[in-house]
Amino acid sequence: MKKLNVVLFCLMGTLIFFITNSYAMHQDTELLLKLLENKGVITSDEASDLKKAVEAGIEAETAVPPQRIEQESHDMDSAEIREALDWLHKVKISGLIEVEAFTSDRTDFGNTSLSRRSSNDITLATVELGMDAMINQWVSGHILLLWEEDDTEEVVVDEGTITIGNIEKFPLYLTAGKMYVPFGNFETNMIQDTFTLELGETRESAVLLGFEQNGFYASAYAFKGDVKQTHERERVETFGGNIGYSFENDNISFNAGVDFINNLESDAIEGLGIIDDNVPGFAGHIIFNYGPLMLIGEYLGTTEDYKAGEIYFEKVKPETWNIEAALTAEITGKEITFAIGYQGTEDLMGYLPEDRFMVSMCTEIFKNTSAALEFYHDEDYGKKDGGTGSDANVVSAQLAVAF
Repeated sequence: MKKLNVVLFCLMGTLIFFITNSYAMHQDTELLLKLLENKGVITSDEASDLKKAVEAGIEAETAVPPQRIEQESHDMDSAEIREALDWLHKVKISGLIEVEAFTSDRTDFGNTSLSRRSSNDITLATVELGMDAMINQWVSGHILLLWEEDDTEEVVVDEGTITIGNIEKFPLYLTAGKMYVPFGNFETNMIQDTFTLELGETRESAVLLGFEQNGFYASAYAFKGDVKQTHERERVETFGGNIGYSFENDNISFNAGVDFINNLESDAIEGLGIIDDNVPGFAGHIIFNYGPLMLIGEYLGTTEDYKAGEIYFEKVKPETWNIEAALTAEITGKEITFAIGYQGTEDLMGYLPEDRFMVSMCTEIFKNTSAALEFYHDEDYGKKDGGTGSDANVVSAQLAVAF
């Protein structure tokens, strides 16, 4: 009994000390006293005396009237608490941080007067912070903030969309806002972006109507383009769509699709010149997984020529492609993915190399933390084609955290 009294004395002193220094602990004190009472450690009278002592300490320290304390303790009832917790379950926060380092034996293909010079750098390549919220069973919101060193250098709203639909209940959905429209797939095991992405990635404020059911997917979208044309464009007149099929079981996954846009509106084209008329774009991809083996094939280009003087001094028809093979193996208890690839371009002199050969390896060193190492060899267009006729070798490393 003596030991119990000592425990109670120490408990009372500890509670008074912490509570008199923080009003936010008030509700925790009530819960603790109730627990001790239910367990038979203290009687109801002793619990009441302890509560009064704590409240007296709070009142003396904060000069908050007891009736206000009582009112605030009942401001949020159990229904409101459940509602708040339910809302937290509906919001998902995600992020990505990528730190990259590279060394290269050539600085620039675009400057033919440059002698072969080496360069290297360490960059915080990417910082992304995303939020996905289920407003209700039919409406969701998505926000993605992006910062890229030597590129955005400011935090930008990379994506911001509202989606109306629930494909688990109905196959059609509507998405509106700033988005990357579904033109190109851009899947890769490499650190560097693919040539298909460099030419085709299109981010616009658009409206998209989509369909997904039994592995089949399709969409149609429209937006007001930004590529400069000889006639002013004041209306939403750029449109496109895609169609494809995906399948997955325990051992095999497959994804194939084709995309079309009536005018190539990517960032790559926006800054190159003024065009007279629309130049449509076409893309197609196949991704196949069988156990530890992965194969990727993608093509993206225009279906018509740009006229001489529009984006180049002569007529051109830009094209890009990417071919990759990857194998995942377990070594010393870690899964490591080894990949090889080849990328190529046509009629993109001064913007991208003509050929790129790549090898890479990547592993998850901790949960949600990966490390990758990559080597690629570039070969530029020949001088007679408007290039430098040179080549380059680049080694890159990346440390990434995703959550």
